[in-house]
Amino acid sequence: MILVQITDTHIRAPGKLAYRRVDTAAALTRTVAQVLRLPQRADAVVITGDLTDFAAPEEYAHLRRLLAPLTMPVYVLPGNHDERAALRNAFADHDYLPRDEFLQYAVVLGPLRLIALDTVVPGHGHGALCGQRLQWLEDQLDRAPATPTVVAMHHPPFATLIGHMDQVGLLEGSAELAAIISRHPQVERVICGHLHRAIDMRFGGSIAMTCPGPAHQVCLDLAPDAASRFAMEPPAFRVHAWNPGAGLVTHLVPVGEFDGPYPFYDDKGLID
Repeated sequence: MILVQITDTHIRAPGKLAYRRVDTAAALTRTVAQVLRLPQRADAVVITGDLTDFAAPEEYAHLRRLLAPLTMPVYVLPGNHDERAALRNAFADHDYLPRDEFLQYAVVLGPLRLIALDTVVPGHGHGALCGQRLQWLEDQLDRAPATPTVVAMHHPPFATLIGHMDQVGLLEGSAELAAIISRHPQVERVICGHLHRAIDMRFGGSIAMTCPGPAHQVCLDLAPDAASRFAMEPPAFRVHAWNPGAGLVTHLVPVGEFDGPYPFYDDKGLID
């Protein structure tokens, strides 16, 4: 079972650049192509929020066209750049999405269960998990205690030490989420977006991690007063692969054209 995680696509209307310089559509096109070139076909793709930049209908329509080459199931969840009603309308054919309130759901992916949490606070950049959303998660985890589970959300539930991003991080519900995860050892990963970087941390007895974006990345600057900036560092996505009897193995896959592959060995042994 292979679950690909893409995040923070920030798609604009056709012809528009994000921040007047980032072609997020071209970046997503390259990422989709790379997913399709994986040696082992992905069984599903999850996109962990910030699907568009301004939640406009034409942005979501453009996103759907860019994702169309993916032949496996694609699951979406909202980020702070998204708007729930607009996302629902754009993905009205995605039956797993609830029709009202929070965009939270649970789906079975072969031996795994994917549970998506909605961390959106409408009109704000930061995230939150209120009591209602947390109770829903606990109820879902109680239903399948023996099924390995991936919890997906947009805002990471831990401080990353990138000051300006932590100010718009998950500002409500992190401690309560950690307590729930700790009570449910079937949670293999908590996968997140928002940071446009690969960051990993122990959380609630499991592992929480963020994922790079297909285009621009948030600058790595751990100063508390670091400026809010991005750079065109190499894009990437995550591959979460289930290894029966061992658990979930997570890989980071860079997006781009690279020299190789070349063999280590020839008919005489290790190439000298």
